[in-house]
Amino acid sequence: MATDNFEAVAASAGGSVASFEPEHVTLGERIQRFLHNYPTAAPAFVLLMAVTFFYAIIGGKFLDPFNLSLVFQQVTIIGMIGVAQTLVILTAGIDLSVGAIMVLCSVVMGRTAIHLGLPAELALLLGLTAGAVCGAINGFLITRLRLPPFITTLGTWSIFFALNLWYSESETIRSQDIAANAPLLQFMGISFEIFGARFTTGTLALFALFAGMWYALNHTPWGRHVYATGDDPQAAQLAGINTERVLLSVYIVAGVICAFAAWTLIGRIGSVSPQAGQSANLDSITAVVIGGTSLFGGRGAIVGTLLGALVVGVFRNGLALAGVDVLWQEFSIGLLIIVAVAVDQWIRRA
Repeated sequence: MATDNFEAVAASAGGSVASFEPEHVTLGERIQRFLHNYPTAAPAFVLLMAVTFFYAIIGGKFLDPFNLSLVFQQVTIIGMIGVAQTLVILTAGIDLSVGAIMVLCSVVMGRTAIHLGLPAELALLLGLTAGAVCGAINGFLITRLRLPPFITTLGTWSIFFALNLWYSESETIRSQDIAANAPLLQFMGISFEIFGARFTTGTLALFALFAGMWYALNHTPWGRHVYATGDDPQAAQLAGINTERVLLSVYIVAGVICAFAAWTLIGRIGSVSPQAGQSANLDSITAVVIGGTSLFGGRGAIVGTLLGALVVGVFRNGLALAGVDVLWQEFSIGLLIIVAVAVDQWIRRA
């Protein structure tokens, strides 16, 4: 009765009654919202399309178990460094020093074990400690001195790389010396065969690392604090989160992961080279961006980084098998990065 009276009064006054009709959502908007809610869907689709495309032009050679296992071996280092980079980018930062930290830690492990004659277990521990210290330096400069992450890590990249050349004396430790005196350092390079596919312990360690970080980010308070800090630092502080402590912990954990990648790098190449892993910085950012993690922080998934690394590996492997020049392989990866960033900007408007 009251509603009828209200409509009558509104009609007599020449007014209109507000009506709430269902919002018309276009197909593009639905896709936009879906990708916003499920950020790993896009890299999974790209990976599926890439595999289908290269299978169509190359044939069964591309899907050969040995070739597919080779792709996993090739992305092992990128994937591990990508995990560290994902943690930083989730907090709306970026770390340009991850590659330099990895190489420096590998040199620390190699020289302490071979030149100083310390047990390999102690050398590994010192390498992991070096990674934590490097990460702590980045975190301290960013949280305490309020320096921008991009400029800070650009500076520490030069510092860590210089320390690497100084401590290593620009000399490579040979594989034979490591095998004879510290075989534990080459543990990540041990290979085994499953149904024609050849894997390494480093590949298994990669999956274990992703599983551990997935659990930490999705099922622990620390993980929720990382997302909250990257999404809105002010709101996170009002909610009682110590954002400075979270950021510091993220950079320390990233440093330790880089040291773990250093151990894997030694197993991968068999030796300790101060010149190894020079492209790890950009490769890790590429994997994270293609994997759907937003450069603006607060949105993304660790599984997406694994998919992004596999996309890069599949493209490079497929183009190499197709006889495409390395120049155009790098061109295609650069194009992927631009498309991924453009898609991220579009998704953020959802």
